[in-house]
Amino acid sequence: MITIQNYINGQYVPPAGGHYLDNYNPATGAVYSQIPDSGPEDVDTAVQAAAAAFPAWAAMPLEQRHDILRGISDGILVHLDRLAEAESLDSGKTITTARTVDIPRAALNFKFFATALLHFASESYHIPGALSYTLRQPLGVVGGISPWNLPLYLFTWKVAPALAAGNCVVGKPSEVTPYTAGLLGEICTAAGLPPGVFNVVHGLGPRAGEAIVRHPQVKAVSFTGSTRAGADIARIAAPMFKKLSLELGGKNPNVIFADCDYDHMLQTTLASSFNNQGQICLCGSRIYVERPLYEKFKQDFVAAVKAMRVGDPADPGSRLGAVVSKMHFDKVLSYIELAKQEGGTVLCGGHALAMSGRLAGGWYIAPTVVEGLPIQCRTNQEEIFGPVVTIQPFDTDDEALALANGVPYGLSATLWTNHLRRTQRFAAELQAGIVWVNCWLLRDLRTPFGGVKQSGVGREGGWEALRFFTETKNVTIAG
Repeated sequence: MITIQNYINGQYVPPAGGHYLDNYNPATGAVYSQIPDSGPEDVDTAVQAAAAAFPAWAAMPLEQRHDILRGISDGILVHLDRLAEAESLDSGKTITTARTVDIPRAALNFKFFATALLHFASESYHIPGALSYTLRQPLGVVGGISPWNLPLYLFTWKVAPALAAGNCVVGKPSEVTPYTAGLLGEICTAAGLPPGVFNVVHGLGPRAGEAIVRHPQVKAVSFTGSTRAGADIARIAAPMFKKLSLELGGKNPNVIFADCDYDHMLQTTLASSFNNQGQICLCGSRIYVERPLYEKFKQDFVAAVKAMRVGDPADPGSRLGAVVSKMHFDKVLSYIELAKQEGGTVLCGGHALAMSGRLAGGWYIAPTVVEGLPIQCRTNQEEIFGPVVTIQPFDTDDEALALANGVPYGLSATLWTNHLRRTQRFAAELQAGIVWVNCWLLRDLRTPFGGVKQSGVGREGGWEALRFFTETKNVTIAG
């Protein structure tokens, strides 16, 4: 049994109340670790440590700050196998995904923002008889609350730019997948990060997470998670005039025209539908196919989905692993039943998978494709966040746009076509913060990331992240 502790002021410490939560291995359904059930007292201890460390960290020469953050990046890669095994154990994702995607991206997040801080510039303006310029100064103590689907990947996506901008951080990873965030403290210490600059408080959202949001010394909160939780955070933080970045849910369309590069589209659509068991906010869960291509696509896609291997996350041969928790397992299965009640036809999957041996208690769901549902139904309107997609034909560009935009979310959209004029129109009219054309999840960390409508507020990535974690001040000097 592993006991995970809070990381506060450079030390691993138990929760003030002495209480712990069970943490489960999704592959087996068994408890494998205990994590702190932290509360406001633990958060305040972390905030005070961060506040004490802030003046020296903010004043540190940029080159020195760069070297420390690069050291953290290098340390993540040194411990890649250990971190990948921890991520797979904690989340149920395959070891291959953790080793090739999650952990390398966490290292890249620190590398990218370590370099970016050396080039982060502000504006200056010449006025007759005066000079006017902009300062971008760190805020102080900031909070980062991250989700369970890409644990270290998205945790570092918040921590790295906040530290690069000169802030000190109190972070709370998801209580469902806390392991790698806990291990990050060791790497930060080894890289020479001063005590108090980065702190990790484990626990439940309504206790530890809310305490971070409510704390008067926390100047900004970056949150990734559900739209419901984002609304709760906004209700607390808005009257306190805190800066907020909210990356929330998605119900992303995948629009496929008959003139696409078919083989490339098909393989990419398998990935965009089911990677990480469909537990990526950017997955394309609503697939719309131009009618002349629809029957061929349906036949080939369903055959390919049936061939996907669901198995032990620790087995490099597994394409899909377990979903993250029993609660989420039940939620996804309930949506499959809802889809049937709403008149959908399950073309493949649609059920839990019974595993054997040590995996018998794990939470596995066959990748599922549903046909015949209207856009207005709950299955097409609500975020399922699992290995479930719906497919539907369309006849015209206008119909495809109406279907794609016909949900309350607007995080990403994927378009498959080789028609330039159509590409330009859809890129402009799709209601999404990110549009991929003839690709999916092709990310440049310099570009802004975020959604519209109920998919969030604000942007992460590149200069957008560094601007969020700084306060802008205008200075005008006459003389």
